[in-house]
Amino acid sequence: MAATETDLVLERFVSAVRQAVPTLAVWAHGSLALGDFQPGRSDLDLIAVVDVPLDGEAKDRLALMHQRFVEEEPAAAKLHCSYMVRAELAEARADHVTWAHGTILDRPVTPVTRRELLEGGLTLHGPPPVELLPPLLPGQLEDFIRRDLEEFWLPATGKPLLWLRDIWVDLGLLVLARATVTLRDGRLITKGEALTELRNLGAPADLVRDLHDRRYAHPAPLSRLPRIRRALRARAFVRRGIKHTLTTKKLQR
Repeated sequence: MAATETDLVLERFVSAVRQAVPTLAVWAHGSLALGDFQPGRSDLDLIAVVDVPLDGEAKDRLALMHQRFVEEEPAAAKLHCSYMVRAELAEARADHVTWAHGTILDRPVTPVTRRELLEGGLTLHGPPPVELLPPLLPGQLEDFIRRDLEEFWLPATGKPLLWLRDIWVDLGLLVLARATVTLRDGRLITKGEALTELRNLGAPADLVRDLHDRRYAHPAPLSRLPRIRRALRARAFVRRGIKHTLTTKKLQR
């Protein structure tokens, strides 16, 4: 999907969502905002700010709108959007109606997403993020990242079958690299920059190359035994890396 097609999809989505619910603003974050968007591979990560809480009827309208949009725009299958109520923007742990993975669910908008929006979110409609979103509290981003590593990713390294899947290998390596940089330097990095960081952290070269090729090229599928070996090595590296990161001193800012 070319950049012009991405722009068209986003333009059509903004028009559709404004018809479905009272919408104050629509923003993009993730790789699209950070400058590492890969057409046809990257997700379209969006936030819509709505004026009023969404009741059951509004959720049904949104679900129908998203389903129809995917039917009309196949690229929209990778589009995810959280609907933040204007009056709840300051509540960092509040759950927000979200369309993701083909369904409506409720989940928070994380400090990572909020930081992305405040530093470089793309404004597709309405006021920019800096006019509506409150700044993060000192340590809020770092505390979230540490909690995510300790409570989600570290336990995940104890589940060997997960790491047979490409998505777990890719996300595990990327999360480790990006978390390390944020906790060390206080900045967010792209997935592309995370590849360089992985090399600096001593990740096996073939694991980094494997990850790079799935994001930027077209590698052949792995057979069973190489996949098992990759899973063992990736899981072990991520586990060691998380334990090391969690023992480092919190960034002083």
